[in-house]
Amino acid sequence: MGLLKEFKAFAMKGNVIDLAVAVIIGGAFGKIVSSLVADVIMPPIGLLVGGVNFTELSIILKEATETTAAVTLNYGNFLQATFDFIIIAFAIFMFIKGLSKLEKKKEEPVVPAAPVEPTPSKEEILLAEIRDLLKEKK
Repeated sequence: MGLLKEFKAFAMKGNVIDLAVAVIIGGAFGKIVSSLVADVIMPPIGLLVGGVNFTELSIILKEATETTAAVTLNYGNFLQATFDFIIIAFAIFMFIKGLSKLEKKKEEPVVPAAPVEPTPSKEEILLAEIRDLLKEKK
């Protein structure tokens, strides 16, 4: 029974819930970026390099026979995943950079006012007057 309570306390901590939300949003963001790369960015690049579809690029290591499929090295999928990674990393970099600018604006140091000389107390004023009177009598 104690283990179940400990697990519940762990699972209900804010950090675990925040992490779960981040993973779900990250997965959705990954799909959006993958679509951006595959459907928007890669077609013009493929057109520039002669109509090549990167995901279809491969090297045949062993030809297909009647009984077995061909063995291929699909480096086009690797290139596609690399482009996805670079775009996702850049998007996250820009997001973090924007957040850090917002944080800097929030944490701008408060400029302290010029130091104010303390006003003398009544006793100090009276003592100064007495001192001045004694100087005049000498």
